[in-house]
Amino acid sequence: MISGDTENIEEASDEHLAWMLQAMEMAEEALTASEVPVGCVFVRGGRSIARARNRTNELRNATRHAELEAIDAILANPALTPPSLLTSGAYPLADTTLYVTVEPCIMCASALRQMGIKRVFYGCANERFGGCGSVLGVNKGLAHPKHPPFDATDGYCREEAIMILRRFYVTENTNAPTPRSKTNRVLKTDIPSREPTPRHS
Repeated sequence: MISGDTENIEEASDEHLAWMLQAMEMAEEALTASEVPVGCVFVRGGRSIARARNRTNELRNATRHAELEAIDAILANPALTPPSLLTSGAYPLADTTLYVTVEPCIMCASALRQMGIKRVFYGCANERFGGCGSVLGVNKGLAHPKHPPFDATDGYCREEAIMILRRFYVTENTNAPTPRSKTNRVLKTDIPSREPTPRHS
């Protein structure tokens, strides 16, 4: 590999990390609001076009995941989804990249595929509901007659994404239908290692 290629890879990695740190800021905002701490940033043309966090507790709506909150904001903005784009047959997110702290769930991965997202980068795997390979490969593991597949890469801010989730789950969730006592829970700080490079799914 020539040095120029190495520099390009490092620059791309730094850029991905910078966007993921913005997604982590949204996750921190979610944690402060007593929501499951997941945050995301949609990027197009080198700039953020939407940032969001989970709002399921606030809105009492299980579909209000960070990704869907951001998608709704994009679709509501004519400057981001002009009528000419929609009537041309192009996918609304065809030239857009998503950075999200946790692997999109099956619901969100399906929505992203139907919107034609270009690419997704996420922090940690979602082993219970992951739609980009952990549970089901909605992103490209399943055939679809119309909607294009998208690549999903994990590993950016992985440890931070895991730790913020743990911080949430050791606290009392007063928004739960039947809150469980967590007074004896201890925050675990050990994180299993993973592959040294981001995994593509």
